Amino acid sequence: MPENGADTTNTVTCSAPVNIAVIKYWGKRDEELILPINSSLSVTLHQDQLKTTTSVCTSRLFEADRIWLNGKEEDINHPRLQSCLREIRRLARKRHSDEDSAALVHKVHICSVNNFPTAAGLASSAAGFACLVFALARALGVEGELTGVARQGSGSACRSLHGGFVQWIMGQRDDGKDSLAQQVAPESHWPQLRVLVLVASADRKPVGSTSGMQTSVQTSSLLKHRADRVVPGRMVAMMDAVSRRDFAAFAELTMKDSNQFHATCMDTFPPIFYLSQVSQRIISLVHRYNSYSRETRVAYTFDAGPNAVIFTLQQHVDEFAALVQHFFPPETNGGHFIQGLPVQPAAVSEDLKQSLGLEPMSRGLSYIISTKPGPGPRVVDDPTQCLLGSDGLPRQTA
Repeated sequence: MPENGADTTNTVTCSAPVNIAVIKYWGKRDEELILPINSSLSVTLHQDQLKTTTSVCTSRLFEADRIWLNGKEEDINHPRLQSCLREIRRLARKRHSDEDSAALVHKVHICSVNNFPTAAGLASSAAGFACLVFALARALGVEGELTGVARQGSGSACRSLHGGFVQWIMGQRDDGKDSLAQQVAPESHWPQLRVLVLVASADRKPVGSTSGMQTSVQTSSLLKHRADRVVPGRMVAMMDAVSRRDFAAFAELTMKDSNQFHATCMDTFPPIFYLSQVSQRIISLVHRYNSYSRETRVAYTFDAGPNAVIFTLQQHVDEFAALVQHFFPPETNGGHFIQGLPVQPAAVSEDLKQSLGLEPMSRGLSYIISTKPGPGPRVVDDPTQCLLGSDGLPRQTA
């Protein structure tokens, strides 16, 4: 634990990644503890392209806990925020004796920013709560297993506490102590794997994940079948595909599970629609491209939103990105349409364009984020990246 005399202000800044589930989590068996009805598996995306940065400051001078998200002060009394704060403080008190825990009674100021659209189906809450828990733990000297704490903020946040390929084990216990996330393979395991995030909309989702899950659990018979009969086998098959770096198997499982998740949303009453016309066009493009190529070169997955996450291998990135640009021509930001890892311009043959049988769709995509699997949370040592000033308030640039 950092030295924290009674008069000392202690500030820690951390960053945490987004994760994208390839075997989806949808539905809880316990709303308060956020215990899922099925296990899930995700890929952690690289923080160079998608991350949450959070600064936590503790001081005896602070009169109350406060939090700022993306430049705006939010209600610190949100139940899930309070669950994380309460649990980290409990672990800190358990770890430190009375004589070195003066700072544990200090109030905290928290400032957090995302470098990607919030609440648009890009797993912002997962990165946000993972970063919050990781930074709070560092500030209060808590070490060890944190995924059970992050899970109480946002279920999928527990997976963002690890890099690479991560499984969230649903667990069986009523207290949730066995519902934890574990790394299946590090980000270095599959260096050829690349990810393209096709941002169809930066708007807030029409139906939030929490309320959507509740309605699905109450009304969808497909959801129970999926959790009990389908997901257990898919988890085993997906971990095997990752272990063998078998892209065809990985891709097919990823697409089938995405399709079934959205079928579950359709089976919910009233039905939930997260996919847009653009989403459906991307699905068609992927299947037609794979069919034309006579092999599975790309895979899609969609979380609770219209944005597509495309998995492919390094050798196919340039051609598929060129296809996306052709069928979803950018209106105004052509020079910045593809962000992140470099994508080289590629010529697409007329035969390929004609064979796919699709018409270009203008205004379909805002931009593409090119990325790859990446590491878990990290401490940011550069003091210029701290989001809080010496007074414990957000810097103007935050």
